[in-house]
Amino acid sequence: MNRLSREQMAARVARDIPEGAYVNLGIGLPTTVANFLPADKEIFLQSENGLLGMGPAPATGDEDPDLINAGKQPVTLLTGGCYFHHADSFAMMRGGHLDICVLGAFQVSAQGDLANWSTGAADAIPAVGGAMDLAIGAKQVFVMMDLLTKQGQSKLVAECSYPLTGLRCVSRVYTDVAVFDLGKDGATVLEMVDGVTLAQLCELTGLPLQMREGA
Repeated sequence: MNRLSREQMAARVARDIPEGAYVNLGIGLPTTVANFLPADKEIFLQSENGLLGMGPAPATGDEDPDLINAGKQPVTLLTGGCYFHHADSFAMMRGGHLDICVLGAFQVSAQGDLANWSTGAADAIPAVGGAMDLAIGAKQVFVMMDLLTKQGQSKLVAECSYPLTGLRCVSRVYTDVAVFDLGKDGATVLEMVDGVTLAQLCELTGLPLQMREGA
C-alpha cells in the first residue's frame, strides 16, 4: 500500500493552515509542519514554552541553545516574534486565542475524541500536560499520525480505549494513507493516497467510512 512520508504528511497539513492563523504545533511529528509553511503566508506559530512568531528549524550549525520549542528542539524566531511567561502561554491556549493546534495521537475516535498522552504502560508519562489545554482551547484541532500502529492496529477507532485528552475535539485527522474529517456522525474520508481504496480503509479501520460529499 502506498504511504506518505513524514515530510509529505507535514506538507499536506501546512496546505490547510490559512493566512493569518495563530497555530500551536504539538510535540513530535506536528513540529515538522513549521518547515513547510509557505513564505508568502503570514502564519503565527505559538509554542507552549513561551514563544510567538516561531520559525522553521535552523540550519545545522546555526542552532541557539536558548531558542527551543516545547519538544526541546532548536527553532528560529521570525522578525517581530516575542517571548513570554509560561502562564501567559497557557492563557493563550486556554482562552480560545489559537485558531488551530496540530497534535499527535495514540488513538482518535470517529466522533473526534482524542487520546494522546498515555497508553497505560508502566513507563508512560505521569500526567497529561498541555495537550488537554490545547485540545479544549484551540478553535480547531488537527491530528497527525500513522493510521496503523506497528502491530497493524488502527489508531482511528470507533471508541478510544486509552485515557482521553479531550472529548469531541478533533475535527480532522491527517494520516499516511488518507485524510479524515470527524464529527457527530462519524468519520468521512476527505482524500486518499493514490492506489488506496475506500474498501481498504474500511477494512483497516473497521469503520463504516464514506467519502465526503464533493471530495
